[in-house]
Amino acid sequence: MNGDRPTWAGASAIDAAIRGSHFSGAVTVDVAGARVFEAVAGDANRAYGVANTVGTSFAVASGSKAFTALAVMRLAEAGLVELDAPVRDWLGDELPLIADGVTLRHLLGHRSGIGDYLDESEDLAASDYVLDVPVHTLTTAEAFLPVLAGRPQLAEPDTGFAYSNSGFVILALVIERATGEAFHDAVQRLVFDPAGLRDTAYLRLDELPSHAAVGYLFDHGDRANTLHLPVRGNGDGGAFTTAAELHRFWTALFEGRIVSAAAVEEMTTPRSEVPEEGLRYGLGFWLHPSGDAVLIEGADAGVSFRSTHDPATRTTVSVLGNTSDGAWPVIGAAAEALDAAAGRSAPVQDDTAIGA
Repeated sequence: MNGDRPTWAGASAIDAAIRGSHFSGAVTVDVAGARVFEAVAGDANRAYGVANTVGTSFAVASGSKAFTALAVMRLAEAGLVELDAPVRDWLGDELPLIADGVTLRHLLGHRSGIGDYLDESEDLAASDYVLDVPVHTLTTAEAFLPVLAGRPQLAEPDTGFAYSNSGFVILALVIERATGEAFHDAVQRLVFDPAGLRDTAYLRLDELPSHAAVGYLFDHGDRANTLHLPVRGNGDGGAFTTAAELHRFWTALFEGRIVSAAAVEEMTTPRSEVPEEGLRYGLGFWLHPSGDAVLIEGADAGVSFRSTHDPATRTTVSVLGNTSDGAWPVIGAAAEALDAAAGRSAPVQDDTAIGA
């Protein structure tokens, strides 16, 4: 951290967590317009010895679900989609196993009960190959239809929380059909542009630019995640961004520059208690179990990530990791430090899920 920056109270705890773990990535704390803490460790590219920096672009896995949700809310505010209308209106005869009562709101809140193409209940390892189609074919939401097909409805809609990657790919499909644009172009126009995000994008894993971190399966070695994930992320995850962009995103969100203040309130109102994660869930966002802090997070092969924003103090704490598991000790320390500063209990992190 630069010496002319103020010292954040939780800095020593985060530094200790970094030293005591195999963390590879970047950690930043921004308060309003000031960066009060930053730290980096590890390499963005091990083979070429390229070190991570605070400006490195990292994959955020399911942290991207917030972008999908916001694009849907933009379309809802424009009258192009109806959150409480059946998603069947957009699917027609496709994916017939999805119950007719499933709505966009159910999908946004993980309360649809549909079967998931990536079963979070399985004990997945970072090295598992979880996709049963060639990963290079998964470039659009439409391309995911063979992956989504054949998954039976597991529960009646709105009877409980069940995390679903399939649900957010279906939302991406709706975005494509409602706008006539590719999902990535629609999110750029509806979310990234109004938020002023210039360094956030859905990068192809097989042609990462020099400023992007390679996602490594393990704490050591050069095994990358290229064959373990869709070649280009979609509605359920896969965007790349930087620490600075995350604070810019949160600021834009709570200033009403992406969706209206009413929509932000709707999306950050708790709809489900998720005790196994020590969190609550709204529409596209994780929520602190007792406070007002809002979170996005992701866990996948080669990715471990969380960004938390406290709107009351305009504080953003982001931990971006480019290994499967290495960021979780740091994420835990950062959560405890942020909650200590706010005088509340930290959420308990479940780091077992791959693809969260």
